[in-house]
Amino acid sequence: MSYVVVGKENSQEIRIYFEDHGSGPPLVLIHGYPFSGRAWEREVTRLIEEGHRVITYDRRGFGQSDRTGMGYNFDTFANDLHVLLTELNLMDVILIGHSMGTGEIIRYLSTYGTVKIRAAVFIAPIAPFLLKTVEHQEGVSVEVFDNFKHAIIEDRYAFVTDFLKNFYNTEHFLGKPLSPEKLKADFYLAVAASPIALLKCVDTWCTDFCEDLEKVDVPSLVIQGDTDKILPYEVTGKLLAQKLQARELVIPGGSHGIPWTHADVICNEILDFISGLGPVAQQRTPTGDGKSLSLQ
Repeated sequence: MSYVVVGKENSQEIRIYFEDHGSGPPLVLIHGYPFSGRAWEREVTRLIEEGHRVITYDRRGFGQSDRTGMGYNFDTFANDLHVLLTELNLMDVILIGHSMGTGEIIRYLSTYGTVKIRAAVFIAPIAPFLLKTVEHQEGVSVEVFDNFKHAIIEDRYAFVTDFLKNFYNTEHFLGKPLSPEKLKADFYLAVAASPIALLKCVDTWCTDFCEDLEKVDVPSLVIQGDTDKILPYEVTGKLLAQKLQARELVIPGGSHGIPWTHADVICNEILDFISGLGPVAQQRTPTGDGKSLSLQ
């Protein structure tokens, strides 16, 4: 099993679990909430077959990474990603994130620059800014997030069951392409996460990425379903694509769970996007300081 050490909590090291398969141009896949790198299984197989080196990892508190009690914020998540890229000595990376994983990408690019990064793919993104405020009336009310946290505290098993219904729009997709067995597997994967991580990550969904996005200058692709019940397209992917002047694919009827239900569509779009990037750049000018933060 492969781990990188990203920090320390009391007397214990904080380790992030990763898998590194294939050869060729590197792709780093960053999963959404409340899963792990296993959520990418359909994409991993296809992308390796197409000649790519594919790295997945489990966010701290999830999957096989350490169940730390701290560090559940995007500064720390971005630092964890930075440590992984540094330890593996990766360059000309294409970062591919789903949901919360897109937040890692944006904060990473804002903090550490683009010296290691060739392009970015944002699937069902959380940015630019999800929370409803006086200045941002299109967002989601803070009461929604408070209700999520209350439900997790009261009965996280029931919360996960309800969350997955909205994650996949099960009223439309359960049966095919979403089998009951897959839904059950996702339930067990989600409830195996740290209860602390499951709770504390909800607060990260209110992060304002607008200033971060001003520093994102790599070629970008945005993919989202237009019936996403977790991160509504009109508030997230549509605005993100506009801000980044990104290539965009909207999947009609797609839920938040498109990495599973529309894996072939996503892989085809990613591969076509990559083919249009041209040759790997010989040198990059960093937009950040490239230094690792001392975060736990």
